[in-house]
Amino acid sequence: MKKHKVMVATLVCATLVISGCTTNPYTGESQAAKSGVGAGIGSLVGAGVGALSSSKSDRGKGALIGAAAGAALGGGIGYYMDAQETKLREKMQGTGVSVTRHGDNIVLNMPNNVTFDSNSAVLKPAGANTLTGVAMVLKEYPKTAVNVVGYTDSTGGHDLNMRLSQQRADSVGSALITQGVAGNRVHTSGMGPANPVASNTAEEGKAQNRRVEITLSPLQ
Repeated sequence: MKKHKVMVATLVCATLVISGCTTNPYTGESQAAKSGVGAGIGSLVGAGVGALSSSKSDRGKGALIGAAAGAALGGGIGYYMDAQETKLREKMQGTGVSVTRHGDNIVLNMPNNVTFDSNSAVLKPAGANTLTGVAMVLKEYPKTAVNVVGYTDSTGGHDLNMRLSQQRADSVGSALITQGVAGNRVHTSGMGPANPVASNTAEEGKAQNRRVEITLSPLQ
């Protein structure tokens, strides 16, 4: 009987993952929807917790209950971030800002040529307009934390780059708050030349490293 219940829990997990298959609207390729993957992972974790927290005679039942609860939690977060990602991709088309998904996190990469002039922390009009679109989505999906990080290339002194990257992150964060994003959701920091995404030996690489990244994460 116990073996049967564990098998049922396994089938629940598999079904949730399989049901998450969808078509990427931007590439036309079939992929596993992140909400389905989140539900599958949540059900696996929930099943384990349910089994461990139940008495020996009820472990099979506890695993099933835990699987269902975990699937609902994982799938709910995944679906929420899926929907937010889709809206952001729509808003960012043609702006030069990339949208990347890492698990339940969404990263917006705003290159410096979109947002700031050289050695300046004052937003360009194009950058301000782009952030208006970002803020519209963030207000629609208020259950995410907003982490804004500024970066520079390796040119110039370290202290100057750290200060400039912080000022640029602050400018982006302030613009979002001015547009109506709750201030307690927004955190800003400057990392200077840390975490380069390209080589600083060439101008093209330096241009890629001068950026502001906005990372959106589910509020816990």
